[in-house]
Amino acid sequence: MQIRGDCWEYFLLAFTLALVSFSCTGPIVGTLIVQAASVGGMAPVIGMLGFSLALALPFALFAAFPGWLNSLPKSGGWLNSVKVFLGFLELAFAFKFLSITDMVWGLHVLEREVFIAIWITIFGALGFYLMGKIRLPHDSPMEYLPVSRMMLGLLVFAFTIYMIPGLWGAPVNLISGFPPPSNYAESPHGVGNRASGAGGAGTASLSEDMHLGPQGIPAFDDYDKALAYAKQVNKPLLLDFTGKGCTNCRKMEDAVWSDPTVREMLANDFVLTSLYVDFRQELPEDEKYVSPVTGKKIRTVGNKWSDFQISRFQRNSQPHYVILGHDEEKLVEDRGYNTDIEAYIDWLKRGLKAFEERGE
Repeated sequence: MQIRGDCWEYFLLAFTLALVSFSCTGPIVGTLIVQAASVGGMAPVIGMLGFSLALALPFALFAAFPGWLNSLPKSGGWLNSVKVFLGFLELAFAFKFLSITDMVWGLHVLEREVFIAIWITIFGALGFYLMGKIRLPHDSPMEYLPVSRMMLGLLVFAFTIYMIPGLWGAPVNLISGFPPPSNYAESPHGVGNRASGAGGAGTASLSEDMHLGPQGIPAFDDYDKALAYAKQVNKPLLLDFTGKGCTNCRKMEDAVWSDPTVREMLANDFVLTSLYVDFRQELPEDEKYVSPVTGKKIRTVGNKWSDFQISRFQRNSQPHYVILGHDEEKLVEDRGYNTDIEAYIDWLKRGLKAFEERGE
């Protein structure tokens, strides 16, 4: 069977769409599957139904009502401008996915400053295109600049200017979760800024096996070492199940952990332990095993923490926060993605109160 050349183009476009569409479905579907296997009930069914309905609904509607497609505006010069505009956006998001790969593999090529500089360049070029200063071969002649296009161009320029201070350590909360975190940068506190971590904790004052994590908060990346240290300093353990490619985790760190009260509590009242479920570092041969829960071969550090999260807490989504006492029992209910700062502070305070009442 002979396949026309444009069919290959459609195939590649569909393949790209599938990769982008399903890039973050693992934590959602994984959590539902774990819940179905361990708890059962209607909740996983409803979750799967809602998830599948959201993906299938647009295709089902256009298939049921093909006339809607015919009612769309005819192609022309405006459509080429739309394609170019979307092309710039796809290019920006392509670097987002490349930065995730870079963080997972620890290559340190697309660090925070480099990523933001690339986005500034892309959106700056998009602004010039919208203003008519950049022309592409298939663009139609433009006698005048439409008001709508000019307003969109000004908005893009404003966004570009907004990102510039991010090179010097500004939080740029509008795009929180998209750039790599501040601790994955050449200068974690911005170019020329040598500020120490939360609560004045510099790297010299950190305990062995600790490092400066997000927002400069001292953190462990190993559960057993963190638990031993928590018993030594008599503090509760806060588990942060996260991922190097987890956008919602970065949003929580930028929007919630950046709050001075939250940052001080995490730095001084808890032993923070960030367990990266997508870390690709190979485990030593004598530490590899087959999970008794999922049956998967546990080969990497990320596999280990993912299996630990599933087997101990029946969850496979990130971010996932757990406060434990020294007996490794939960002090309060688990917490997931929620950017309500006051609610997060209340959750931390309840965890501390439960720890004190146990007298550990």
